[in-house]
Amino acid sequence: MKELTIRPNDANQRLDRFVGKAVPLLPESLLQKYIRLKRIKLNGKGAKRDTRLAAGDVVQLYVNDEFFEPPREENSYLKVSTPRLEIVYEDENVLLADKKPGVLCHSAGKWDYNTLIANIQAYACQKGEWRPREENAFAPALCNRIDRNTGGIVIAAKNAEALRILNEKIRDREIEKRYLCVVHGRPRPPAGRLEGYLFKDAKKNQVYVKDRPEPGARSAVTDYRLLTSRNGLSLVECTLHTGRTHQIRAQMAHAGWPLLGDGKYGSERANKRYDETEGQALYSYKLRFAFPTDAGVLNYLRGREFRAAQVDFVDKYFEGYQWTD
Repeated sequence: MKELTIRPNDANQRLDRFVGKAVPLLPESLLQKYIRLKRIKLNGKGAKRDTRLAAGDVVQLYVNDEFFEPPREENSYLKVSTPRLEIVYEDENVLLADKKPGVLCHSAGKWDYNTLIANIQAYACQKGEWRPREENAFAPALCNRIDRNTGGIVIAAKNAEALRILNEKIRDREIEKRYLCVVHGRPRPPAGRLEGYLFKDAKKNQVYVKDRPEPGARSAVTDYRLLTSRNGLSLVECTLHTGRTHQIRAQMAHAGWPLLGDGKYGSERANKRYDETEGQALYSYKLRFAFPTDAGVLNYLRGREFRAAQVDFVDKYFEGYQWTD
């Protein structure tokens, strides 16, 4: 139990609002429940959540110690009372989550509990598959990341052995990922390979495509395949052979087919014609565990392929399009 004495600067706040600020890791639903159950008391008695506090009041908190830790990414899962996940596949070793555009994989410089990793860790903890108080070091971890405004399948490892193997397979390019994107115009030829060199400006978080090698530029190879075209837009499937920052966005724009909704590498004017200004139409929609070499405890995944159930921009701009593999 912890006690908090109300100072003049905290006076006249509602009880629930004060506790929410004082114990930021405590989920809102749990906070309200604890007030109802009188695990949060005011001056030794139960109180309603909207009770106004006065200087000198004492709030007693019968709350687990972990909720009083300083908020950081490693404990942000505590704040998640109801995990929000779209699970493509799950077993005792791995979880494939369909991350939607706008969701961060990890916190971006400041504490944030609305991240994919926080929701995955909360999910595993609440299922009893991960017991953080009993672990010395391991926590469920993401094996790949996707930009905030890009959607798609993200791989999470549920144990240390799976994490080690998956990181190795990603490094050795034994996991194949395919992307869908919507571009302005119609790619010519309808299928091909884009090869070049990407130079990253870290300050601007932007890359520049070079046709020849130069200091600081890294090779980038992308295969593309036109699937269908309609109303000045084309649906394209891309396969990465290298994994560079903004690779598809930069290379497609350099080839003359910028992604719909891409304000960094595309045209704001062209995007507005389609009322698309909230982010690039890009989705990591398909994943295949190729595994040409031994995968240890994950050998059972060899050859298995998974796909996102729905990609919103396909339905929006190419209604009725029939998927083919």
